[in-house]
Amino acid sequence: MAADLTAFGNWLAVPSVVCLWAAVLLRAPGALRSPQQRGLWLAVATAAAAMSLNLPDVVAYAMDRGAGYAHTIGLVRNLIGVLSAGAVLYFVAATTRGRRLQLASWIATVAWLGALLALDAAAPGHGTHTMPPVGDPVPSLAYWLVLISAHVIANTVCVSLCWRYSRRTESRGLAAGLRLFGLGTALAGLFWLAYLLKALFGSTWAMPALPLLMNLHGLLRAAAILVPTLFTLRRTAADTATAWRLWPLWRDLVEAVPHVALNKPRAGRVVELLWPPVPRNLLVYRKVIETRDAILILGEYAAPGALERARGQAAGQGVPEQRRTAAALARVLQEARQAKLDGRPGQPGEAAALELPASIHTSQEGGDLADEARFLVDVAQAYAAPAGSTSAGTTSARTRK
Repeated sequence: MAADLTAFGNWLAVPSVVCLWAAVLLRAPGALRSPQQRGLWLAVATAAAAMSLNLPDVVAYAMDRGAGYAHTIGLVRNLIGVLSAGAVLYFVAATTRGRRLQLASWIATVAWLGALLALDAAAPGHGTHTMPPVGDPVPSLAYWLVLISAHVIANTVCVSLCWRYSRRTESRGLAAGLRLFGLGTALAGLFWLAYLLKALFGSTWAMPALPLLMNLHGLLRAAAILVPTLFTLRRTAADTATAWRLWPLWRDLVEAVPHVALNKPRAGRVVELLWPPVPRNLLVYRKVIETRDAILILGEYAAPGALERARGQAAGQGVPEQRRTAAALARVLQEARQAKLDGRPGQPGEAAALELPASIHTSQEGGDLADEARFLVDVAQAYAAPAGSTSAGTTSARTRK
């Protein structure tokens, strides 16, 4: 059983390191520009480097090259590991805006690195640094106690603060990242606690699980720094779906009132999404603003009282008020657009008749753009429904099938 656990942990080493490096490279551009994310990225990057040097094939290669080469690889791996521990503390300090903790993290990191170098130089001639199942630690017990203390202290502080601040933050992305990073750090902490038990008491019962703990820690840290990317992808997918649904309504209204559009419409919906005329993160915003402006202008071409009559015809259908309003607005927009295209004179006094519901305004009053976009999607669905079935209930039912 113990051998199987160790074998599975060793098998997971390469996937863990690959995921770590992939996450590090993907997040590098954004993380290096953000002070709060920089520490997290650095912690993961240094952990990836240390774990790369600890891969079974790398260790075997170093041993084959001789004691001197194996010693260098082992020392560099441990020094990078301490840098990772210091970066963990820096990440926590940056996240919590603790300037004293930031300063302490750098001072502690320099002290740990200096102690390791001094203890390594003072030890008798040796090869790779190791904690063998039987016998004394190499190069010395003091060296390993300094190394273990660096990781245990950093990991304990990190887990505690990640848990605390993940419960306080209002950002779902930050909370998820902190929890994933904290869980990965907790597994790394268990790894080093097992080494501490071995160093102080010769206990080896937990040793078979160490490769699994370390490599699961790598996967969780990779996931932690990819959280912003995943949230961005989800937001982009949602914006793309909204823009796709709004496009037919927006196109028809802009055709009737072309001056409301910041850019000339593309040839089709697919081209508009693949090659947007504005930055992609502003695509839905522009569609909403331009659609709203077109609705206000087309209000001048609506028959007096048309919207109220359309609302009355849509009433009593067992659907929410907002969808009935959307269906009524869609019906009046069809008529107003046609009147505009036919060249009929407008009635400026009627412009306010087609304003959006006050509860979803997104302008200077501080409303929610997402609410207005959802309402306009309902309008677009009703607008595109066949004649005689423009009610919100009918359209929504058809859309959800």
